[in-house]
Amino acid sequence: MSTDLATLRGLAHLARLEFDDTKEQQMLGDLNKILDWVDQLRQLDTTDVEPLVHLSQEINVLRPDEAHNSVSHQAGLSNAPRKDSDYFRVPKVLD
Repeated sequence: MSTDLATLRGLAHLARLEFDDTKEQQMLGDLNKILDWVDQLRQLDTTDVEPLVHLSQEINVLRPDEAHNSVSHQAGLSNAPRKDSDYFRVPKVLD
């Protein structure tokens, strides 16, 4: 399987890429190498290979999500530039 220069230019246009003549030839060679490698993979016999659903056999190794207050109300308000008793004061955003 090989790609010609017109196909490469069409792909470059779709990807909004611009190549000069030397880079265009280099990219054409690289693209053909990639497509040859994919063609080699396509020829492999994978009839007895199960589809890969997950990369790892680990299932949900995360810690449980438990809600708790890590900062007290007063400690949170202590860093506020403006506060009004128990609330943050912010600029008005609606007219």
